[in-house]
Amino acid sequence: MTAATNLSPVDSRRLRILHVVPAYYPAVRYGGPIRSVHGLAAALARRGHDVHVYTTSVDGEKDLDVRLGQPVDLDGVVVHYFGVPALRRLYWSPSLGRQLRDAIADFDIVHLHSVFLWPTWAAARAAVRAGVPYITAPRGMLVRQMIQRKSRWIKNAWIALIERTTFVRAAGVHVTAELEGDELRAFGWPLPEVTWIPNGVDWPADPPPRSAGPFASLPERYVLFLSRISWKKGLDRLITAWQWVRDMPLVIAGNDDEGYLPKLEALARSVGVAERVHFVGPVTDAHKWALYEEAEIFVLPSYSENFGNVVAEAMAMGCPVVVSPEVGIAALVKAREAGVVADCNPSNLATVINDLLTDRSLRSQMGARGREAARAGLSWDGVAAQMENLYLRASKKCVPGASLQPFEAPGRLLS
Repeated sequence: MTAATNLSPVDSRRLRILHVVPAYYPAVRYGGPIRSVHGLAAALARRGHDVHVYTTSVDGEKDLDVRLGQPVDLDGVVVHYFGVPALRRLYWSPSLGRQLRDAIADFDIVHLHSVFLWPTWAAARAAVRAGVPYITAPRGMLVRQMIQRKSRWIKNAWIALIERTTFVRAAGVHVTAELEGDELRAFGWPLPEVTWIPNGVDWPADPPPRSAGPFASLPERYVLFLSRISWKKGLDRLITAWQWVRDMPLVIAGNDDEGYLPKLEALARSVGVAERVHFVGPVTDAHKWALYEEAEIFVLPSYSENFGNVVAEAMAMGCPVVVSPEVGIAALVKAREAGVVADCNPSNLATVINDLLTDRSLRSQMGARGREAARAGLSWDGVAAQMENLYLRASKKCVPGASLQPFEAPGRLLS
């Protein structure tokens, strides 16, 4: 896996960049990838590139209230939405397919985000036919443990028939953590260059206080989980652990697209912690920052997580974090001593949380180190500079013989 590099001024080229992603803003119910793809696209646009997104109007069982087939500007990014008349779980969109066939040759580079979904496959085929290089990003979906737990036979067939070819034909592969690259290499495919470039993080200069938002009635002190309510996030482990974490509320925030919440509520009742576990539902971008900033600890005990945008956000707000080793950003957390990377079986997780709750000084030190690490190394402008270099190499637009200076990326901290 290669580390990304920064561009010297002589290498800079204005690129026409196309991102293909099945769902996009404002469909934030789909979690981190929606925010991270837009964060990258907007940062690339700020760097002077012509950035387009092809996506669908799918937003759960409904459709977004957007114009179909007519581009709209979103933070300098030209976004094209297309309808999905059938096979919604695959995001099948004939109008998107036609647009790819008609227009993909106009772009210098295509970046595909996701696997197991029709738009990625259609865009890869169209790019190959038009002779346009493409980068593919699995976004944490090609992890064998996760594949085995859900729709195993269908996914294995799709991998054999479609994904293998998509990755082998790519000009490069983008992963957001070294752990994700290791998982991908385990398939044994003859891959192109695999480059680790992390997600970035934005943070407000002056976040509104929690008292001004919908969560003013929450307890003054609490431990926070904020992410999608999904089985893969390890919430069963966290709630079970709470029977051994005394006198501290747990706030669980996030949307429940999988219908998993009733099981978690039943679990909280069964272990006797229902009164101390607060399920607060979805959190808007405007109000999440105060939750991070005022939390005693942020916990993400996921079974699998390709990066962990919410961990980076918590770090940027000075909140110490506890994460499982399966969270992609865990290596950075450990290297910068911004929190604890722990075996998240319930009893051990409770021990780690209790130890931190009894040491205010340690929490403060971890929070300060996390804030410095996130704000210095995970800004979107820095991430976009790394991605720009990858695009230039893939599109053959680098000046021959031009020097590429090492970029002091978070990845350097992990080696």
